[in-house]
Amino acid sequence: MEDNKVLKLVYTFFLGLLLAIFVGVGINTFYPGPKAPEYPTTSFSYEKEPSEEEKQKQKEFDQKQAEYFEKEKPYSRNVSIAALVAGVVLLAISLVYERRIKIIADGVLLGGLFTLLYSIGRGFASEDTKYNFVVVTIGLLIALYLGYHRFVRPENKKAPKAKSP
Repeated sequence: MEDNKVLKLVYTFFLGLLLAIFVGVGINTFYPGPKAPEYPTTSFSYEKEPSEEEKQKQKEFDQKQAEYFEKEKPYSRNVSIAALVAGVVLLAISLVYERRIKIIADGVLLGGLFTLLYSIGRGFASEDTKYNFVVVTIGLLIALYLGYHRFVRPENKKAPKAKSP
């Protein structure tokens, strides 16, 4: 019987992790990010001063790298928004099915939380502090609600009616 509980726990964790990966891969598949510039290949040596051509190649690479980082910030914000929406949808699905298919609902809940963490991480990559605050606030509110809903909220049991005199 104990083995069954451990197996359910492993399955729940695996399902949650797989859902978060599914969302991340799905976003990357349908919304690919900017391509990083390739570093120029040169025969670099510490023994000699770089040539003017090598210095120019390095300067061009540095400029392309800076442009890439500027394109990466809004991309990370957009990915964060998509992951946030997907995470909220997964969490809502887990609440809908929590009484019917508990083990799957728990895995979907965990997947939604992992996806929410991914969204927060991508939000930090956007370097937009106001956006980060909004995403972290949404994550906190969702975590508080889910904690209350799943662990604190009293079951909807009918209390026996008191007899009136």
